[in-house]
Amino acid sequence: MATVKKTSKVQSKVSQVSVIETYMNHCLENNEAPKNVYLFCKQYQIVESEFYALFSSLEMINAEVWNQFLKNAIQVIQKDKAYEGYTDKNKLLTLYFTVFEILNLNRSYCVFALKQSRPPLENLKDLNEFRRTFKQFVTVIITANDSNSSLKTITKPIYSEGAWIQFLFLLKFWLEDKSIGFEKTDIAIEKSVNTVVDLLQTKSLENIVDFGKFLFKEMKSK
Repeated sequence: MATVKKTSKVQSKVSQVSVIETYMNHCLENNEAPKNVYLFCKQYQIVESEFYALFSSLEMINAEVWNQFLKNAIQVIQKDKAYEGYTDKNKLLTLYFTVFEILNLNRSYCVFALKQSRPPLENLKDLNEFRRTFKQFVTVIITANDSNSSLKTITKPIYSEGAWIQFLFLLKFWLEDKSIGFEKTDIAIEKSVNTVVDLLQTKSLENIVDFGKFLFKEMKSK
């Protein structure tokens, strides 16, 4: 995101986007989150009442950053005219690839935010709204193809929760991925989706075994 410059005058009518950008830049430049709203507003010349008109706390900004990542991904997907004709598996692949493409663009902040807890990903309260929107979108995927979905035998709540768990696994994998361009995460995305869909269809164990070998190899190398 673009850097928000400090000004000598108090900002008027700040936007949600400008506050988020300022917050993210502060975290990365100082390697820590702002101490409190008062100090944050004072440092960046933001009228405190205008801050509270947008956010109830600094913690709310944390959550909104992740929400914006997912909203941006969904907007990109919905602009693709070919998307509606995809199979449910390809729609899920598109969702994962698009989300992680956006996370790649903001990797420095994501690493900072996710590694605030020890071990990483232990505290996921900032992703609560992200999780809700993510599961809703996954439910839409299998509902849209309800009549011919390869996943129609699976209840929507179970599948959406399973997709969320799958996403968390991929998020942790991506967080630890040291490959150039995070190409191993791309492989993990494709193999994990193929594995889950094949398992639900009870077709074959070939992809499951292939995915298992890939994970074992990656875990040994870390």
